[in-house]
Amino acid sequence: MFRYILFHKPYGVLSQFTDRQGGRPTLKEYIPVPGVYAAGRLDFDSEGLLLLTNDGSLIRRLTDPRYHVEKTYWVQVEGTPTEAALTQLERGLQFKDYVTRPARARVIPDPNLPPRSKPVTPHGPTCWLEIKIREGKKRQVRHMTAAVGLFALRVVRVAIGRLRLGDLSVGCYRELSAQKIKALLR
Repeated sequence: MFRYILFHKPYGVLSQFTDRQGGRPTLKEYIPVPGVYAAGRLDFDSEGLLLLTNDGSLIRRLTDPRYHVEKTYWVQVEGTPTEAALTQLERGLQFKDYVTRPARARVIPDPNLPPRSKPVTPHGPTCWLEIKIREGKKRQVRHMTAAVGLFALRVVRVAIGRLRLGDLSVGCYRELSAQKIKALLR
């Protein structure tokens, strides 16, 4: 039987059940469900929606860029984005070994998220962006904002396809039925 778990990953937690280096918090401390794995990852210092499942075909569908599943992030950046910076994010950016796919980016009002365990300490004015991407390279959102001159202070994934973080509290999880997953991912 397949299991589907939505988890609100806190800041400073690995997106896996073990820590090879030792000493860092992992999913094991939050999710007492054996045999499930994260469908994609969030960086140690990112937070938000993580889907865990034992359904390998769903993991492939969500993580393989050819399926173009959109992931939505709210990103607090240091600085004020210009129209040119937003346009660059939307067109795609060239990095050493790849070009990002076109994204959607817009300025949003402060989303009034719960405070992070380690407070954000900006050195100037900040702004919130909503960035939607259809791929997921390592630390991609942070690299994208840095490439247009905006340092990412906080990165929160709020959606994977139609799956939304909603009001799920930090560090909490809930199970979804297979029918709910299929309906949300159509």
